[in-house]
Amino acid sequence: MHYCIETHGLTKRYGKKLALDDFTLQIGRGGIHAIVGSNGAGKSTLFRLLLGVATPTSGSARLLGVNSRDLTPEIRGRVGYVNEEHTLPLWMKAREITSHQRSFYPDWNSEIYNSVIGYFDVDQNQKVAGLSRGERAGLNLSMALAQSPDLLILDEPTLGLDVVARQSFLEALLFTEGEANTTIIYCSHQMEEIERVADQLIIMEKGMLKNNSSPDAFVERVSYWVADFPSALPEKSRIPGFLSARNIEGQYHILVADQTNDFGDYLKQSGAGAVARHPVNLERAVNAFLTKNHNTPDSRA
Repeated sequence: MHYCIETHGLTKRYGKKLALDDFTLQIGRGGIHAIVGSNGAGKSTLFRLLLGVATPTSGSARLLGVNSRDLTPEIRGRVGYVNEEHTLPLWMKAREITSHQRSFYPDWNSEIYNSVIGYFDVDQNQKVAGLSRGERAGLNLSMALAQSPDLLILDEPTLGLDVVARQSFLEALLFTEGEANTTIIYCSHQMEEIERVADQLIIMEKGMLKNNSSPDAFVERVSYWVADFPSALPEKSRIPGFLSARNIEGQYHILVADQTNDFGDYLKQSGAGAVARHPVNLERAVNAFLTKNHNTPDSRA
């Protein structure tokens, strides 16, 4: 199988800090792959290594089938990037920026550009300085997709957008997924967005890969239990798959990973009275997972 992104044992140290730890990941062609993690999880380091901006301490990274240390201008031209700032020359008009950008890409897709820009109220004769943040986001996305990239990296692209602009951005993205053969890497802390657009959910923490599955499959890994304990909850270190626990009005709300319905029997054997399992959504599952891993003492550095 040909992967869009492939790493094996990828490790990066900055002095004593271990930013990426024996990181092995394969991302196939096509689809929207969401990457989430706490600040400092290693996402920025991963992208720097993949794009050949930094050199790994050990291990390897391949981008579009090419070793990241040997990327050519042609390969780099097949990668699009949209960040949270949506930085564009303020003095240029929208149509001037579009024309300038188009001149660098022989495979420019005007049909995709026109379709995506149609989701945003962008006046092509307006200078960038006069565009709203949402309009700049739409212009950036339209140009990035019109380049016909094999890989598009979206780094917190909806941060700071209002509800209408965010809705337009996501609708444009979903439309494009069905029209273009582009692999999209979507980095965001907005779980409702990820739940809506992502085909795969990649979770990073402390430079390590913690999950690579569909969002639904990840949610199935996490179970949510409510139990009455007449005394204290068992020691957290003794609770299988423990992620988090809260005492709300005398009941313990417990989230655990990779446990079956037998976990209810464990709670009863540990002294719980009434025990009930409840549905869990993606946001609660991810937050519990990241909080557990983020708060775990790290002695690797």
